[in-house]
Amino acid sequence: MALTFKKPKKTCNDRNCPFHGRLPIRGRVLEGLVVSAKMDKTVIVRHDFLRYVPKFMRYERRHSRIPCHNPPCIDAKEGDRVTIAECRPISKTVSFVVVEKLEEK
Repeated sequence: MALTFKKPKKTCNDRNCPFHGRLPIRGRVLEGLVVSAKMDKTVIVRHDFLRYVPKFMRYERRHSRIPCHNPPCIDAKEGDRVTIAECRPISKTVSFVVVEKLEEK
């Protein structure tokens, strides 16, 4: 399965950019909402999902907050819906990178 994302119009010289650097993408691809963009080149993405509870035979809503690398060519801001993809660990907490902006705030 080939991963195809729209290449951003802007260019950058970030070595941890999947389009203009040498960062390989592998593993999970998720969608979420950027809830914090206060760090340098890093954003926090809220990923909402459903989890099945067998005892009650129902689903419950859950969410996780995933720190992601934000390349300068994509430059996601707070409130943007984004697609993130798993990559090798960039730092202690960051193992995902923003690959596409779906809609801007």
